[in-house]
Amino acid sequence: MLLSSDGTRTPGTAALFAEPARKGGVPPWAGDFRPANSAGNGPKNAVGKTFTLELPDGSTGKVVVQSLKSGKGGTILALMGEDAPPF
Repeated sequence: MLLSSDGTRTPGTAALFAEPARKGGVPPWAGDFRPANSAGNGPKNAVGKTFTLELPDGSTGKVVVQSLKSGKGGTILALMGEDAPPF
């Protein structure tokens, strides 16, 4: 689930990954979010905006939408995590 600052909830599927930590830092993480069919193409004008990503276990993390990718499989939002990974 992708949550916007105004409370709008966009259901979908996230694929997340962590990268090796930099010296003394929090490991960076990123991923893709595919809005569910019922959600259309996801949030409007999402690129560059911060959202809260809510995982099925209830954990959350802040993400910034880096770009949108469209193809025959639908729209995918490329995410970059902020703070510690929620997984």
